[in-house]
Amino acid sequence: MSSPTGPVSGLPVRMPRPRQPGRHRRPEPAAAPAGAPPLVLAVPGTPDVATRRLAEETLSIARSELPGLDARIGYVDVLPDTDGAEGYPALDAVLGYAAAQRAAREAEARAAEDADGAVDVWAQAPDAVVVPLLAGPDSSVLRRIRQSVMNSGAAAELTDALGPHPLLAEALHVRLSEAGLARADRARLFTVATAADGIVLATVGGEEAVQAAGISGMLLSARLAVPVLAAALDAEGAVARAAEQLRGSGSRNLALAPCFVGPEVDETLTAMAAKEAGCAAAEPLGAYPAIGKLVLAHYASALGISVQPAPQGASAR
Repeated sequence: MSSPTGPVSGLPVRMPRPRQPGRHRRPEPAAAPAGAPPLVLAVPGTPDVATRRLAEETLSIARSELPGLDARIGYVDVLPDTDGAEGYPALDAVLGYAAAQRAAREAEARAAEDADGAVDVWAQAPDAVVVPLLAGPDSSVLRRIRQSVMNSGAAAELTDALGPHPLLAEALHVRLSEAGLARADRARLFTVATAADGIVLATVGGEEAVQAAGISGMLLSARLAVPVLAAALDAEGAVARAAEQLRGSGSRNLALAPCFVGPEVDETLTAMAAKEAGCAAAEPLGAYPAIGKLVLAHYASALGISVQPAPQGASAR
């Protein structure tokens, strides 16, 4: 888990694999630049042990892609009377601490500059880069994140949500295949008896989120060769209506694919919507490797850092 001062022991942290010898070894990933602002993962939803583990695993994936990355967790929806309790630091507290660290470093840098003329290359960078743990835009959550940034007093940069992105379509495909609702690989000559012939892509965050999920849905449809319709999980009856539309166009065996990470949604909503639509449901995206990679990509883009892509064919959990 993380605290305002950084990672705390108690949970496994994914470390970079040892460099393999020989001319066929994998390229060594670039290390995080010294002195770069921290990545702060803004985690929505009610903080609990499962959410903390998911967030830690997501950041472990990001650290494995960029060794030395200073990555921290800030919770968006921590209640005022429990701020920071039980290892769930509020986002504004994490950002405030990052700003204080930055101020201390700048004081040291000014002293060093007076002594030897050294220049801080990150002098114009933000105190931190905040990446929302959101698969798509959710105006309500993003509004709360912006408010936390303002309350912290930190000069933090907030990135967009993680999607839409082709990697999300990959993650959706994997979650469906894990649930036995899609073939793992369309190129392989085997079938899944329960494979869906129509997918309802469930999201949260209003119409903007549905439109963004629709883009990922088109990519998923191309992967599975079945129709995919996006629907708002938090709009009453929307999932059931999408299911009826798919059935009206000829689909008979439907599946619900959650297009969200997990903490931002009450888990009972997915089960209720799947029951109303009369279909099975896959698991949320969770800490699928693509989520950690997208978090890192948004951080790197905000700072203009080039991150070497992971080798093709690398295994993914």
